[in-house]
Amino acid sequence: MRPFPTRAAAPTAAERVRSILAAAHSMTVVSDGLHSEVRRLDGAGAMGHFHLHAPCEDPDAQTATRIPVRLELTDIAPTPVRDRVRARVTVTGLLAGPYSAQATESTCMEFGQAVLEDARGRSYVDLHALEVTELDPIATNEASMLTHLVDDHGELVPLLLRLVRPRPGSGMLRALPVAMDRYGVTLRLEYPHTHHDVRLPFKTPVTDIDQAGPQIHALLATARRLSHANHLPA
Repeated sequence: MRPFPTRAAAPTAAERVRSILAAAHSMTVVSDGLHSEVRRLDGAGAMGHFHLHAPCEDPDAQTATRIPVRLELTDIAPTPVRDRVRARVTVTGLLAGPYSAQATESTCMEFGQAVLEDARGRSYVDLHALEVTELDPIATNEASMLTHLVDDHGELVPLLLRLVRPRPGSGMLRALPVAMDRYGVTLRLEYPHTHHDVRLPFKTPVTDIDQAGPQIHALLATARRLSHANHLPA
């Protein structure tokens, strides 16, 4: 019997967009023909430079001059996997005035839509979907958790491979964690000319960051049981 269901729960497009917006430390702002690189290393995140709101319904405001703006964000895997770009998010909207990268206060942006592009294709997310979607509690901690796993506990990654079904082929060069979210861990299996990702779902979705550690330990415990059952080294 397989240790996990065939189809693992995965984040929705709205959850992915919320996580990327929350965790991003940099983005490109395109407005009025200018490209501005925004980087926030103070812990606030790049989106701390903007606050989003619904389209204004005031007729007077609708006739006022408004400037189109586009926010471009790239979601990059924190671990040294092949093809580190996991997704791209583009948020379009309108500004009441010219954008200034030197502004000390948050810029007000009338939200148009968000577009998520990843290996599964393109998805469109509206403001309502973002507002009703809870932020993944792992989102802003994912990078540090994955790099800690790889740098300080790299010997555990081969153990997690025991959970992969069907088992990886003999030509696999290496496996590394490429993502983690409230639903589980994703491993990237790299072969000489290709790679593919496999999800190892948690028993239940994480609702608080303090639950992430126990869920990972539960995966490892299951892997050890499988190893012993098959007389494999743990």
